[in-house]
Amino acid sequence: MIDDSEISHFTPEQQALWKRVDDLWVMCVRKDAEAIRQALHPRYVGWETYSPIPHDRDYAVKSASSDPARIVSYDLRPMSVEVYDGRVGIAHYYYVAALSSDGDQTRVVEGRWTEVYLKQDETWLMIGVHGGPKQSD
Repeated sequence: MIDDSEISHFTPEQQALWKRVDDLWVMCVRKDAEAIRQALHPRYVGWETYSPIPHDRDYAVKSASSDPARIVSYDLRPMSVEVYDGRVGIAHYYYVAALSSDGDQTRVVEGRWTEVYLKQDETWLMIGVHGGPKQSD
């Protein structure tokens, strides 16, 4: 969910990139595997903070669309959103998400995330990510 007050100082390019970040969260809420696949570059690579190795697009699509936990709500706080030469974008942000699994109580996770995009045919394709939930105390 985009809070307009947080992005009002962004350029139109930055706003479009930030909208794409939010759009991907919506796809994950819906667990829309095909939309997620189309939003990721074929050579996408991501690396979650506590994972020993990076993952590929197939892993990301499966993880986002078939995880038994449902995203009930989320809040994103942009820390830096930059667009380079109209083709490459990087978004750094904090997130808080309420997750629920069948029969489980809702749990809240929060962390930080970095997403890297390449603009192709007027569409921002995610080419890489890094981040994850903050470690429990």
